[in-house]
Amino acid sequence: MASTVEELRGRTTGQVITQDDPGYDEARAVYNAMIDKRPSVVVRATEVADVVAAVNHARENGLDLAVRGGGHSVPGFGTVDDGVVIDLSGMRAVTVDPGSKTARAQGGATWGDFNDATNAHGLATTGGVISTTGVAGLSLGGGIGYLDRGVGLSCDNLLSAEVVTADGQTVTANATEHEDLYWALRGGGGNFGVATSLEFRLHPVAEIYGGPMFFEVANAPDILRWFREFIADAPEEFGGFPAWQIAPPLPFVPEERHGDTFLAFVACWAGPIDEGEQMLKPLHDVAPVVAEHVGPMPYPALNSAFDGLVPPGLQHYWKANFVKELTDDAIAAHMEHGPNVPVVNSTVHIYPINGACHRVASDETAFAYRDAAFATVIAGMWPDPADNEKNTAWVRDYYDATAPLSEEGGYVNFMAGDDQDRIRANYRGNYDRLVEVKRIYDPGNLFHQNQNIAP
Repeated sequence: MASTVEELRGRTTGQVITQDDPGYDEARAVYNAMIDKRPSVVVRATEVADVVAAVNHARENGLDLAVRGGGHSVPGFGTVDDGVVIDLSGMRAVTVDPGSKTARAQGGATWGDFNDATNAHGLATTGGVISTTGVAGLSLGGGIGYLDRGVGLSCDNLLSAEVVTADGQTVTANATEHEDLYWALRGGGGNFGVATSLEFRLHPVAEIYGGPMFFEVANAPDILRWFREFIADAPEEFGGFPAWQIAPPLPFVPEERHGDTFLAFVACWAGPIDEGEQMLKPLHDVAPVVAEHVGPMPYPALNSAFDGLVPPGLQHYWKANFVKELTDDAIAAHMEHGPNVPVVNSTVHIYPINGACHRVASDETAFAYRDAAFATVIAGMWPDPADNEKNTAWVRDYYDATAPLSEEGGYVNFMAGDDQDRIRANYRGNYDRLVEVKRIYDPGNLFHQNQNIAP
């Protein structure tokens, strides 16, 4: 029999918020202010039993279900009209076992939470480039970040996950239990259940040498060509990337250059600190640096360095592709559209995903593009809704120019809400196997507020 909201309240320790409750508008808000949805109920889970109760309530009542971890989903998959939202932000604990070099994070933990806990022991794993991003969402989609060339994607370091499935069961997925689910979770996104905790392998990374460097737009082709050649066989401890960036008003940027557009290069050398300066010298030799903030720093400091540029409440529209080769034609397309980056919040990043990422077979996890060298994201982010049409057009035009020079698929974590027709391409040869796993764990497609793998 279908449960009522009052019965749901009786089964949970966390808050159950409906449209009649104070704090409803705060509870329904998500990171992308372009998304404005009105769920019938938001369950602020504080323990796994709350998640189970919310999943059962949605299934029994035939309601749409959204799961919100860090809340950074650009398409707004962390909320839904007239349905149930499971908000995991009350489950953010991270426990570290320095002896086994592992850490376990609850489903609502952010990379800031994770990095603070692990850095205390001089350890880290790959975790994005913004610290307010959720650990679970990033990892389930693959997990590209500064450290991936050296230690692999976040999902390559995922050892185990506790998952609440569509039937309300709590299972553990790892190399020896529910192996099919474990395979699918590593890149397959939120299609298979609610990840209430995730265990990761850690690596000795306490400090890195790096930070942002700003180069004139005129020198950008030289920087991009240098990057293309250098990163092909650079030491795997190097994890930097080029980015189009309007200079924010930061102390290291000359005041008269605030608001100017540059090609930035964000460097991250995770090898011996005393080798950092030498590692970046070839880049300094390519072109004059207008401004830089480079040196030794704790890894979490770099991972949170750009949080201020992307606060909650911006408008978001993103596009993405995997790229095997940064050809001269691709560089020309980047030069045509990149310098038109509309506001300081918007950017384009070209992440390297070779090195350790290539040592995992394309069918070993759900993340299929193990032959791609780069993951490009055109991240349109801006404060004023009045600019939605023109800034969305900038993203689309940029994408249209670069997509023919890229792979058919892209990184699911960077996909827009209108990218559902690309799901099969995003997973290539792994798609049919993902459908099989979906049929086992979610045959009714309860978990469809995502880049959906339909059963």
